[in-house]
Amino acid sequence: MTPDDPGTCEARVAEIVRWRREHQPGGQNAGSVFRNPPGDSAGRLIDAAGLKGMRVGGAVVSPKHANFFQAEEGATARDVIDLVGEVQRRVAEATGIDLVPELHVVGDDTGSP
Repeated sequence: MTPDDPGTCEARVAEIVRWRREHQPGGQNAGSVFRNPPGDSAGRLIDAAGLKGMRVGGAVVSPKHANFFQAEEGATARDVIDLVGEVQRRVAEATGIDLVPELHVVGDDTGSP
């Protein structure tokens, strides 16, 4: 790292925050759910499969960015896990591509997607 002018650093951070707010959902979300497959984007594949807005219980595929899953009030971890599995299944069925989750489930003794 090299030192930089504090004003320049603040402007750089402000630009990153602005970009995230414009392109990624806020609120409670699981962040980037799947790794991007080689040469493509998980969000694009999920969107192309028509899955934006799909929900399981209180977990929903973000209408803003398809690789972000949001948790609405009352959502459970099981809702998110089940949504991950269903999105994986549908994208594989539509494209032949198996999406690999970036999420690491801890403490779920019923199995993960």
